[in-house]
Amino acid sequence: MPPMVSIIIPTLNEEKIIVGTLVSLRRLDGEFEVIIVDGGSRDRTRDLAVATLKQFPQGRLIESPRGRGPQMNAGARAACGAVLLFLHADTLLPADAIRQIEQITKNPKIAGGNFALQFDGPDVWSRAFTRIYNWRRRFGIYYGDSAIFARREVFDRLGGFINAPIMEDYDFCRKLERAGETALIDSPAITSSRRWGGFRTAYVLMIWVLLQWLYLIGARPEGMGWIYYPKSFKLRCKRAAAR
Repeated sequence: MPPMVSIIIPTLNEEKIIVGTLVSLRRLDGEFEVIIVDGGSRDRTRDLAVATLKQFPQGRLIESPRGRGPQMNAGARAACGAVLLFLHADTLLPADAIRQIEQITKNPKIAGGNFALQFDGPDVWSRAFTRIYNWRRRFGIYYGDSAIFARREVFDRLGGFINAPIMEDYDFCRKLERAGETALIDSPAITSSRRWGGFRTAYVLMIWVLLQWLYLIGARPEGMGWIYYPKSFKLRCKRAAAR
């Protein structure tokens, strides 16, 4: 019998897209469960997710302290599947995702893997980032938006995701690459291009490169969040100064 796959989706204020993401999972063939892990949304994310999850035989919402790493770890603890698939709320899986994972994990040497990635925008930058991302995958460089999956026993052995505001996915994929063979599923996951547009494009690309090199030379992800989230960092500083 093929292993059941647990699809774990961390959310925070995703009311605009969570229903579409969940509805897209109804196309998947195979045995899977869906676990939404909400990090304290202040919009209608939880209500919309709970209502939509009723369409699934195995679907539920749990809550966790905010942070993608802690949220995904909480989802892993609650999961029943032998394979854990971590899906961003703005990423859509290909229709054959579960069957592909079932086939791949028949090989006991495979520790986990991810999907080829396609950014959904019609602009030249979305096409360029799609090519860059998939070229980098040849060197074992990939992130959570490509729907990382891992055998449960491997995930537990690696200690899950670190509690960091950034790079928790890259840190995990580096550990996963060292844990055994990994597979790249050619059917692409489709992810949102909402992070860039106009002047933000060059900024996003620069930040990606900077964060990766800082990580590779030994910078701790726990201290790098201010680079990617400067507004949140300034707000925390103001709050601390006001105490």
